Amino acid sequence: MNRRDWIAGTAGAMVALGATAQSVRKPWPGRKATPALQLNGIDGTPWRLADERGHLLLLNFWASWCEPCRAEMPSLEKLAASQAGSGLRVVAVNFKEGEPAIRRFLSKTSLQLPVVRDADGAAARAFGINIFPSTVVIDRRGHASFILVGEFDWAGEEAAAMLRSLLRAEAAPTHATIAA
Repeated sequence: MNRRDWIAGTAGAMVALGATAQSVRKPWPGRKATPALQLNGIDGTPWRLADERGHLLLLNFWASWCEPCRAEMPSLEKLAASQAGSGLRVVAVNFKEGEPAIRRFLSKTSLQLPVVRDADGAAARAFGINIFPSTVVIDRRGHASFILVGEFDWAGEEAAAMLRSLLRAEAAPTHATIAA
């Protein structure tokens, strides 16, 4: 499938989900383990999901060719900066783009979020991501809580209320742990 067909299919799927310019919240399957992730940053530095335990984590799956992804990035960055002291971390997981494409995107923006590469798409498949952007919310114990599919205003009141609740929750509902 070429990129144009994929984008058209993704847009059709979003319309079918009733989410043209908004996101849809999908619960994480209760018995499904949170996939273990080991990815590299664009500088080659290894990054492991297991190392993020103790922090509320937003894993934002994106690509530079995805317009909603580009539109969402500023609000994710604003959120990360405003919540840095609260234990919230935001990691941008790039979907199947080479380092040169990612660096071109970063050079045109002021994006300061940590960026890791899902070079072969295995991380997106493991989390069931097939629409971009999608953000996986992972609690402080390392358990996936839910996925927001589609562009979301992370600087808006809906995000603020959701994050206040998540950051206050010391004991999240029981989910399967990160796979070893």
